[in-house]
Amino acid sequence: MSAPADHGVSSAEEALIAARRAKAEKIRSRGENPFANDVVPRSGGLTIDISELRATAASARGEDGKYAEDRVKAAVSGASFHLRGRVIAFRSTGGLSFLRLRDRTGEVQLLVSEASLGEAYARLEEIDLGDIVEAEGTLTASKRGELSIEPSRIRLLTKALRPPPEKWHGLTDVETRYRQRYVDLVANPPVADVFRARSHIVRATRQALDQEGFLEVETPTMHTLIGGAAAKPFLTHHNALDMDLFMRIAPELYLKRLLVGGLDRVYEIGRCYRNEGISTRHNPEFTMLEYYWAYATYEDLMSFTERMLRRIDAELARAMPEAHARWAAERPFTIDEPFARVPMSDAVAAAALATKIPAWEGPAREGGAGLLALLGKEDFGGHMKEWSKSSPRAKAIDWGNFRKGWHKCDNDGERLFAAYEYLAEPFLPEDYRSADGKRSLPVFVKDYPFETSPLARRNDDRPELVDRFELFVHGRELCNAFSELNDPDDQAERFREQVRKKAAGAEETMDFDEDYIRALEQGMPPTAGFGMVVDRLCMM
Repeated sequence: MSAPADHGVSSAEEALIAARRAKAEKIRSRGENPFANDVVPRSGGLTIDISELRATAASARGEDGKYAEDRVKAAVSGASFHLRGRVIAFRSTGGLSFLRLRDRTGEVQLLVSEASLGEAYARLEEIDLGDIVEAEGTLTASKRGELSIEPSRIRLLTKALRPPPEKWHGLTDVETRYRQRYVDLVANPPVADVFRARSHIVRATRQALDQEGFLEVETPTMHTLIGGAAAKPFLTHHNALDMDLFMRIAPELYLKRLLVGGLDRVYEIGRCYRNEGISTRHNPEFTMLEYYWAYATYEDLMSFTERMLRRIDAELARAMPEAHARWAAERPFTIDEPFARVPMSDAVAAAALATKIPAWEGPAREGGAGLLALLGKEDFGGHMKEWSKSSPRAKAIDWGNFRKGWHKCDNDGERLFAAYEYLAEPFLPEDYRSADGKRSLPVFVKDYPFETSPLARRNDDRPELVDRFELFVHGRELCNAFSELNDPDDQAERFREQVRKKAAGAEETMDFDEDYIRALEQGMPPTAGFGMVVDRLCMM
């Protein structure tokens, strides 16, 4: 019987690992540690990051990007430098070896000559791709004009026992990249820029809130009840209390308790957990920003959201100018112009008109309610084939799931939301464009039906709606916000409705939180609240 198809690959990798282990043992045999921790200059060199090293020699760089050896020597006045990093490329010719060294700030070439190292030059054979080394020497330029360190000594610090993947330069396999992120970071340096960007984005978000007088807090991540959002939770067990608990799906109800206690502006950036689908764009474990602002309305939050996003983007541009310029050029949207603000009913009506289904045009001109009245009378199955051919846009609508979703709705509020999800939301990027038409505009979809928003405050003039918005950037939902419900009786009834839905088999519902109702009975000031997934902000 023949061996499995991957047996040869596995054996080849095992042989490479064995060879690397043998080199590590050889180093140990002469009294040195292949996993060293005494990383200090030994020849008077200045320990420096590669980016700082390059900045030191910036004046020696010509307009063609090349360096001249005499100008490099003049720029650094014969100084010696000490570098640490990973070997990402290695080639030898005659008595010269060229190693590419990378640290957290950049890359530089090591120009290693047998003349400079003497007998120690032979030990270069103990260094493999992926190893971490230190080098100490003077700065120079190669004959091709590349900035280089000419080491007087080079030493292995960490032996990489496992070789990098065969195609580690430009690694593209999605499975490997996500499961072995450490390999991805080495193979694809731009990935590290995303990690750095996320750090700058979170820091800038905190700054924007701190400067508005918000207080950062932490609330429980294990709950006895499901609350704060309509989602399916993860279950865990507390051994000491012998109690099942839910991993939080949102911090909302605990943060609003703090407003009852007099902390008028609070926010939290923390992990939340929702037991839902998983993809490269959706993770059941994610980082959520939620903030609550007493005496503000959802209209105030729309204006603040625009300012906050522009400020975060400006901070990212300041911290990472080159990467930001690349990302900004690739964006299909703009945040430089005022965002669109569209009531959900209007969005549905406009989308219906754009679909160009003749039977819809009159009712759609009466707004979302007119369209709902028409659809309530019509038989989806009998008209779907006809409707789906009325325009290119109609052909792009998911009619089958629209029909299924429609028939699951119990009231007009849920029906309006279903119509929005299938007729309007997928087309937001093409319906709302910048002044020059080249990019999409972010869209605040606002004024949701109260049946789909169990924690939001009813609109004073139209009680069938709530003061809520969601922000969509090029078709992706970024955040959700609303004027908070602070009437304890209204909130209690909405909790009861959630419980009724759970009893009827709905999975994504909330429990009745008696303590939260008790808190509202103490009096919560008029408040607006905001939630945004930080991961989505970073992807944006």
